Formats: sequence, structure tokens, C-alpha cells
Amino acid sequence: MDKIDSELLAQVADLHGIPEGSFNIRKNGQSISRKSTSDIEIVSKENKMGIDIIVHKDVKNKSVHIPVIVTEGNFDDLVFNDFYIGENCDVTIIAGCGIHNDTNMASSHDGIHTFHIEKNSHVKYVEKHLGTGSGKGNKILNPTTNVILDENASLEMETIQLGGVSKSNRKTTATLGNNAKLVILEKILTTDSQRAKTIFDVILNGKNSSVEVKSRSVAKNNSTQEFVSKVIGNNECFGHVECDGIVVDNAKISSSPKVVAKNVNASLVHEAAIGKIAGEQVVKLQTLGLSTDEAQNVIIKGFLK
Repeated sequence: MDKIDSELLAQVADLHGIPEGSFNIRKNGQSISRKSTSDIEIVSKENKMGIDIIVHKDVKNKSVHIPVIVTEGNFDDLVFNDFYIGENCDVTIIAGCGIHNDTNMASSHDGIHTFHIEKNSHVKYVEKHLGTGSGKGNKILNPTTNVILDENASLEMETIQLGGVSKSNRKTTATLGNNAKLVILEKILTTDSQRAKTIFDVILNGKNSSVEVKSRSVAKNNSTQEFVSKVIGNNECFGHVECDGIVVDNAKISSSPKVVAKNVNASLVHEAAIGKIAGEQVVKLQTLGLSTDEAQNVIIKGFLK
């Protein structure tokens, strides 16, 4: 791997060398390094591009890294990854994708991840997306996450778009069983003329199942963002979706919530707040010697922290 590869992996997967435990590093459509352990196996799919990540029963306090990097122009990458999490597990999965494009031709990566999480297991899943490079070619990232949570299973998902991504369609679907829990924290930054769309589609089938989604986004310059969510409660359950956005310059953010209660004991809430940076916050920071742009960047960084 060269310097660009290392920098991308550090930013999207917090990797500064070969990780401990199981891992698979994918570059320009090929696995360039892989390791399985007795606890977590990584197996190539036979009929399409992608891998199966198999976490055996009762595995706890283990992690697996599966980052993707793209460093070529005029390149389209599509991968299907399935995660099979056995019963009574507690693991961390670190994904993420970075595209570095110095050409005038588009590069893209579509990652379709499906989680099969068996009962009494907990998974923390972290994915970061980043676009870099001096070329005018688009850097396109379209992550899809499908989640199936069995009884008493839980998934804590942190999904972050760090910047530099020209276009993204981000979709998450989930079906929850009894006492299952899904927590999602999303952070998105768009600038220039970038476009980002997020869709959350969650079905709460199980008794006492719950979902909590918190989305924080900043749109600058002429960029646009769209947030769409739908939560369906088919049982006694709880759902809370919160979308907070900051608009700077001529950017646009839209939020479209939908909640459907199909049980008298389903409690579903959606909150959305979109606005600009308060002038008094900027003025306060300017008294410390910061320019307007510097003050805005400090506020944005704190909002997305």
C-alpha cells in the first residue's frame, strides 16, 4: 500500500497498520489483505463479489475490520457483504470506504451490507465515508445496510460522511424482533454542489422492540441533502427519529418523516429541526480573533462531533 492508501485507511477505519483479529482490506475491487481467526471467519462469496463474515456463538470483546478504498478513476465497485452473528456475542465491526480520485472520470463504490444478528447478541458497527483527490471526477458512495435483529439482539450503528463525496444514496432497512434494539447515529457533511440522500425504513415487529435514530447534517455552498424516514410499529414498541440540520450559504436540506402505528401500544416520535448558524455564536467567536469562516467551521465541527 502507498501513502494515499494508508491515509484513506486511517481516516475511514482508524487503521494505522495491520489490525489485530480478523480483517479484510479491499482496494479497487480486489481483496489485498485478509485474515480470519477461530472466532471470526471471512469467506469470499462464490456467486458474486463480496464476503461472508461469520461470528461464532458466544464470541465477545472481538473486532473485525473490512474497509474499502478506491484510488482509480472511471471505476465502479459493487460488493455484497453478509454478517452472520451467532447467539450471545458482543463484537465491533469497522467498515468504511474512501475514494481518492485525481482524474476527471467518476469513481464509485456501492456496498450492500446485510446483518443477521441472532438472539442476545450485540454489535457495534462503524462506517465512515470520504472523498479526496484533485480531479473533477465524481466520487460516488452508495451504502445500503439491511438489518435483521432476533430476540434481545441489538445493533449500535455509527455512520459518518466526512466530506468530499459528490453523490450518495444512503439506505438502511431494519426488522426487529422481541426486545430487539436499534440505535443509529448519522453525521453528514456536504459542500460545493454535492448531493446526499438518506433513507431509513424500520419495522418494529417485536414486543418491546425499539429504534432510536439521530441524524445530524451540515450542508454548505450549493449542496443539497434529503432525509426520509419511515417507522412502522406492529407491536408494543418505541421509535424515536431526530433529524437536526444546519444550512450555510445557498444549500438546501429537506426532511420527510413518516410514522405508522399499527398497535395501540406503539409509541412513535419524529423530530426535525433545520436552521442556520446563530449570528451571536459567530460574533462570540470573532471576539477571539477568528474570521467568519473560521468561526463557522468551529461551530460546525462541534455540531458534528
